[in-house]
Amino acid sequence: MGRPKALVRDADGTSWLQRSVEVLQDGGCTGVTVVLGAEADEAVRLLDGLGVDVVLAHDWAQGMSASLRSGLESLSGSDAGAAVVSLVDLPDLTAAVVRRVLSEHEGDEALVRASYHGRPGHPVVLGRAHWDGVLRGASGDSGARDYLSSHDAVLVECGDLAGGHDVDTRPEADLDTCVIG
Repeated sequence: MGRPKALVRDADGTSWLQRSVEVLQDGGCTGVTVVLGAEADEAVRLLDGLGVDVVLAHDWAQGMSASLRSGLESLSGSDAGAAVVSLVDLPDLTAAVVRRVLSEHEGDEALVRASYHGRPGHPVVLGRAHWDGVLRGASGDSGARDYLSSHDAVLVECGDLAGGHDVDTRPEADLDTCVIG
């Protein structure tokens, strides 16, 4: 992408980071914790006024698992019974998807994940009872994937609401539809 995805903006100037926070808040998340890594100082400015907690993943270069670990560890001292894990690079994620996934949430034992036409995706709800196991198994860019696969996460079909595709590169043919900076 040429820079951290948290700093990418759509063609209309909307920050992926700001949009992601607003989708979670509009979807029913009463507290949002944003985990930042590379170029965190610039990303923090985008969060001004959004009412979020910010956590730095100092080991961000180790991959997605570093962010997951930092986020869950930051919540360990809270009274949160579950964490909703989402990614900044899901351009069509909507509040309706978040609400649907949260509707299947049942306390600290919850293990729920959005599914798009049968393909597991984000957001994911991790009940507190699963945090230690997720932390033990998280490595590289796989995050909680292996844990979720081996613990029968409840899949909530959301393909009628969104595609669930993350964006990892800027398509050459669409350079004018994604402004970075």
